[in-house]
Amino acid sequence: QVQLVESGGGLVQPGGSMRLSCVASGFTLDNYAIGWFRQAPGKEREGVRCITSRDGSTYYADSVKGRFTISRDNAKNTVYLQMNSLKPEDTAVYYCARRYWSCSGNANNYDYWGQGTQVTVSS
Repeated sequence: QVQLVESGGGLVQPGGSMRLSCVASGFTLDNYAIGWFRQAPGKEREGVRCITSRDGSTYYADSVKGRFTISRDNAKNTVYLQMNSLKPEDTAVYYCARRYWSCSGNANNYDYWGQGTQVTVSS
């Protein structure tokens, strides 16, 4: 059974850091891209970053450039999203999703999703 499970969310002050994890099970991560998306209340889901099966990474949100880093550890079947210099506007539910081989900024192109983890940036 294919599963993606996010963790690492919570409450952080502006300017702080947080690392999200996406643990995959039921399939081998090697041939899949993993995208991170987020959805704030009242807003559409937006792509944040993605990492391809060959460790190429892509930004989908200009607002996170220079602040969010994506990485993967295939041996642990895990993808990480390191978030630094967090801002209140980063507050959202963060989701990871799977797509075969390459990244896409279109959420409809991903076939499995995690349940999401809440990130709240507030003082």
